[in-house]
Amino acid sequence: MIGRASARARPGRVLLTADTVGGVWSHALELARALGDEGIDVVLAALGPRPTLGQERDARAIDRLEFHAASFRLPWMEDPWEDVARAGDWLLDLSAASGCDVAHLSEPVFAALPWWIPTLAMGHSCVLSWYAAVRGESAPPAWDRYRGAMTAGFRSAGAVAAPTRAMLAALGKHYGVRGGTVVPNGRDAARYAPGPKQPVILTAGRLWDPAKNVALLAEVAAELPWPVHAAGDLAPPGGRDPSVARGVHLLGRLEPDGMAARLAGAAIYALPARYEPFGLSILEAALAGCALVLGDIPSLRELWDGVAIFVPPDEPETLRAALVTLIQDRGLRQTLAMRARRRALGFSPARMAAGYLGIYDRLLSRGAESPAEEVRTCAS
Repeated sequence: MIGRASARARPGRVLLTADTVGGVWSHALELARALGDEGIDVVLAALGPRPTLGQERDARAIDRLEFHAASFRLPWMEDPWEDVARAGDWLLDLSAASGCDVAHLSEPVFAALPWWIPTLAMGHSCVLSWYAAVRGESAPPAWDRYRGAMTAGFRSAGAVAAPTRAMLAALGKHYGVRGGTVVPNGRDAARYAPGPKQPVILTAGRLWDPAKNVALLAEVAAELPWPVHAAGDLAPPGGRDPSVARGVHLLGRLEPDGMAARLAGAAIYALPARYEPFGLSILEAALAGCALVLGDIPSLRELWDGVAIFVPPDEPETLRAALVTLIQDRGLRQTLAMRARRRALGFSPARMAAGYLGIYDRLLSRGAESPAEEVRTCAS
């Protein structure tokens, strides 16, 4: 199969893995649409909790996409390794049955499987860099097996990619990754058009994840002239709802159209994140014409420097002051929103797909990308 694919140096069919938790799912669907526009068929393999009816509907509506789902625990979940082994067998069988030319793996541990086609290991995020950013310490020994599995996956992959230089640097620090390609995520601007703005501050994501730092927003919410609305899951898969601080209006988990409508109407989007390797919700908010208030961390500076207000993740007073300033200064709010939207329009699905197609083409033409290759950046 490798020889057949190499002759044309472009895949006819790509196996793309995704989990159903968080932004990787949205990223995978957007990429599948964009690859389909380029004439590439995508076999989407969904892992983790069972897809919702809405998720399955959205996946099956994409042209040139073949959808499969299996409920396996992910490597970052509790006691996952029996499921990880079963998931690996499932992915290998699915790839063979579907006639895929390239495996694009959103969970890097699966790159260590005995693939007969080239592999791309995508570092969207990881537990070790999460611990360093959120807890300020190294992951405990309980995560040693995870560390080993991730390291083996990255070493085995034909190519490595990440959505920001900051995340690629983290992969180098924690797993010894050398080189790689930065491919920023993309979003369809037509799906996130700005609307009439309301006096609302919006945040979104996994509300249970301290990386999002929603607790900091909740701490200052009562002191703000505008309400703070929060969209997203309150508890991790299989977990219990945590206590939620007063003052934040909870919207629950929204379907994509509902989230787009909320972003269209929100004047400010705030995410004082401690850890955010890319931040797909921030891109969506920028496209929707929201002024951005973000955690001052390297990845978000890399993407939004000059078009957002940045606040240290441990300073509630600075966050409160930034939000009050935007609320009171309509001109500044509109200027920042306009600048953020202009920046966001550069992160298009077509450019994202072009970045990945470049990696696929190199994999197929050379058999594998050298792990020591100089870092490439696919500018958006």
